[in-house]
Amino acid sequence: MTESTLARTLAEFAVEHSFEDLPVDVVDSIGLRVLDTLGIAIAATELDTSAMATAWAREQGGRAVASAVGVEENLPPTLAAFVNGVLAHSLDFDDTHLPSVLHPSASVVPAALAAAQQHGASGRDLVRGIAIGLEVCVRLGMAGFDPETKNSVFFENGQHATSICGAMGGAAAAAVIGGASADGIVDTLGIAASMAAGIIEANRTGGTVKRMHCGWAAHSAVSAAGLARHGITGPPTVLEGRFGFFQAWLHQSGRAAEITDGLGSTWAAPGLFVKPYPANHFTHAALDAAAALRSRGITPADVERFVLGVPAANLRTIGEPIEVKRTPQTGYMAQFSGPYAVAVGMLGGGGLGAVLDDYTDEKATSAERRDIMARVDVAPDAQCDAIFPHQFPAVLTAHLTDGTTVVEEVLTTRGGPDRPLSFEDVRAKFTANVDGLLSVQAADAFAAQCAGLADLEDPGVLFDSVRTLGN
Repeated sequence: MTESTLARTLAEFAVEHSFEDLPVDVVDSIGLRVLDTLGIAIAATELDTSAMATAWAREQGGRAVASAVGVEENLPPTLAAFVNGVLAHSLDFDDTHLPSVLHPSASVVPAALAAAQQHGASGRDLVRGIAIGLEVCVRLGMAGFDPETKNSVFFENGQHATSICGAMGGAAAAAVIGGASADGIVDTLGIAASMAAGIIEANRTGGTVKRMHCGWAAHSAVSAAGLARHGITGPPTVLEGRFGFFQAWLHQSGRAAEITDGLGSTWAAPGLFVKPYPANHFTHAALDAAAALRSRGITPADVERFVLGVPAANLRTIGEPIEVKRTPQTGYMAQFSGPYAVAVGMLGGGGLGAVLDDYTDEKATSAERRDIMARVDVAPDAQCDAIFPHQFPAVLTAHLTDGTTVVEEVLTTRGGPDRPLSFEDVRAKFTANVDGLLSVQAADAFAAQCAGLADLEDPGVLFDSVRTLGN
C-alpha cells in the first residue's frame, strides 16, 4: 500500500489535473507570468553577472536541446534553466507571492521552459506545468509562514525561501512536463529537496550571489526531474519526515494544512503580485507615497525631513543599517533602500513609475538623490504592522520647511489583487524592459505569443527572437 505523505498528496494533485481542469484565470495568468519573466530576463542580459553566469554555462557541455535568453546556441536543459533563472531574478523585478514573500516565477518558469523544449511539449503542457509548479512553490512557502510573527520562518533563519521553494516548484513543473507518474513526482521532490538552497545575507550587506539563486533553483529542478526519470529515488516523507524539508529549513514542523487545504480548487497563479518597479517589493509603497507628494506639488526643496513608516519586519531589508540605506554604492543596493525609493518617487521615474534606468550606479550615487536620502528616516509603523504581510504598506510623513506636515498613506501594493496590473500594463513593462534590445515588431510578436501561450505547438519559438541578445 502506498504511503500517504505530503509529497504523495502533491504528486497526485499534479497528475490528476489536466490542462482542461485549469480555471480560465489561471491559464490567462500563466501567459502574463511568462511575458513578465522573460522580459526581465531580456533586460538583465546587459548585466556583468549575466555574462558571468552565461560564460559558466557555456563551459559545461552536454546535450544541447534548450534555449536561453541571450545565448545564440542551444544549451543542455539544466544549463538553459540556470541562465534563464539567473536573468529572471537578477533585477529584482520578478513577481511576488504574499504573505510568503516568495518570487515564484523566476525559478518555475525557466525550469518549465527548459523541460518543455527537452521533451517536445506543447504550449498546453507548458501552461499546465507552470501552474502546478507555482502551486507547489507557493504552498511550501506558506507552510513556512508564521502567522504569529507575520514573517517567513525561512527568512528568520537566514534562508532564501524563493530559491528553496522555487527548486521544489520548478522540479514539480519539470516532472509534470516530462510526463512523470505520481511515483516519479514524489521521487523528483525527494531529490530536489537535497538540492534546494540559498542564504539571504546579500540583501543586508551586498554581494551578487543572490542573482544566482533562482538560476540554481531552476537547474536543480530540471536535474532532479532527470535523475528521477533515470531511477534515482527520494524519501517519500521528504517534507514532513524527522529529517525532512521542514525540519532542515524551518527547524520545526511545517504548517501542513497550507499544502493540503484547497489543493486543486484554489490556485496561486492569479494572485501573484506583479512588480511595477524594478526594486525590492518592500520599497514600492514608499515610491508610490513619494510620487503622491510630488503630484501635490511638493518638491524635495520643500521638505526638511521625511519619516518613512513601514512594517517593523521590513526595516532590516530597506532601512537598516540606515547609513548603508542612505548611501547605496550601486544601483543594486539602491533596489533594497527605502530612502532611495523616496528619492525616485520625489523626482519621478519612467514607465509605470520607475524603470531600470532609475536604478543605475550613477543615479544611486548622485548628489541629488543622496541629498534626499540623507533626510529620510525609516521607522516601524503600527498601522503598517497591522496590514503586513498581506500587503507591503508605507506611510510617508513629510515635515516641510514651512513648519507644516503632510502625510501620504499607501496601504495596498500596486500589482496585487487589490490594485492589479492588466496584461496591457505588463506588456508596457515588458516593452520598457526590452527597449533597445528587441525591435518593436519583435516585442509585439513576443507579447502576442505569450497572450496565446497555450495555443503554441512549440513553446521554443518564444526564444527565436531573443537568442542573440547581449552577444
